[in-house]
Amino acid sequence: MTGTNLKIDPERFWQTIEASAAIGTGPQGGLRRLALGKADAEMRALFARWCEDGGYALTTDRLGNMFARRDGTESDLPPVLIGSHLDTQAAGGRYDGIVGVLAGLEVLRSLDELGVETKRPIEIVDWTNEEGARFTPPMMASSVFAGRQTLDWALARTDDDGVTVADALESQGLAGEAPVGGRSVDSYFELHIEQGPELEAAGVPVGIVTGGYVARGMRLAVTGDNAHSGPTPMHKRRNAIVGASMVAVAVNEIGWRYAHADGKATVARIEAWPNKPGILSSEASLFIDFRSPDRETTAAMEGEVRASLSDCARRSQCDVEIAEDWTFGGPDFDPGLMDLCRKTAERLGIATMDLMSQAGHDAYHLSHLCPSVLLFSPCEDGISHNEREATSLADQVPGVTLLLNAVAERANR
Repeated sequence: MTGTNLKIDPERFWQTIEASAAIGTGPQGGLRRLALGKADAEMRALFARWCEDGGYALTTDRLGNMFARRDGTESDLPPVLIGSHLDTQAAGGRYDGIVGVLAGLEVLRSLDELGVETKRPIEIVDWTNEEGARFTPPMMASSVFAGRQTLDWALARTDDDGVTVADALESQGLAGEAPVGGRSVDSYFELHIEQGPELEAAGVPVGIVTGGYVARGMRLAVTGDNAHSGPTPMHKRRNAIVGASMVAVAVNEIGWRYAHADGKATVARIEAWPNKPGILSSEASLFIDFRSPDRETTAAMEGEVRASLSDCARRSQCDVEIAEDWTFGGPDFDPGLMDLCRKTAERLGIATMDLMSQAGHDAYHLSHLCPSVLLFSPCEDGISHNEREATSLADQVPGVTLLLNAVAERANR
């Protein structure tokens, strides 16, 4: 396979992107396709139909992860996986994750059209609940597949309405019979829009991701007491909203203190109960995350976050606890696969640049299971997790072409 320049069918690939964009549309033209909801089920059905039309055997595991398999000449060998996700944020774009799954489909279609056999089987995977927009944390199902979390843990996760992952899978008929993980995988490739501005600014069509920012996520529980907002003296108030707000400001200030090292700290959501006029809330929760390019900086940020909680509890007269926490990011991707992608790009005349990923991706978890590589393609102005997320076919063709050629070579080893 070395030295052979394989080509995709750009129009065919883009037709799948446009078909996806019509399922679960948001009010501003993007997508609102939350994991295991009706729109997600509709998109999965379309993806399954495309795979079945191509003659690819489709397997779904107990978490709803979908695997479409193109056999190799030695199909007992561990497969090469190409994956990403088809679920989106509540106010998401048309390309985040979707480019990666449908690029995988285009790889298989192109190999068939070109009459190219591979020694190893190749599988496309759509990971369930990558975004974490409905069920936290993000990259949920790939973490179980890679053996970093248990199946029971994932099935018990709940959404805002108390619906568990197990219930959602059953209601949409998306749970399969296959076990989650527990099998050998040769390697994992993921193509994703950058969700940042570096590639566009540099005029480079493909990024080779060397590793990910080290990120920590937490769900904080703030407990106070219900009381009347009028007659209750200030010194007796234990307003959970106040405690949560103090934490939010503290976390934001920590982000600013570490901005010089490209550290970032975010409070993306605050919930309170009863959250009504005239009454102090007795409960609140916050979802926070903080990240940086290296473990030492993230650890220092974590130390400051933890120290701030006791001060916020004292000043608000509430209890503030870490109810749950998780870690993602930080892996160095496989040097051999990165080198394969660089050499393949050079052969194809595709410019690349090395960069780090600042967002979470399923490749992080897969890197603990098998050699893995993450590739980036440009998106306009680096806008993502926004219905205005945009890119063009011309910007995506180099990444999909590189993916095709690198996967074909890896699958023949």
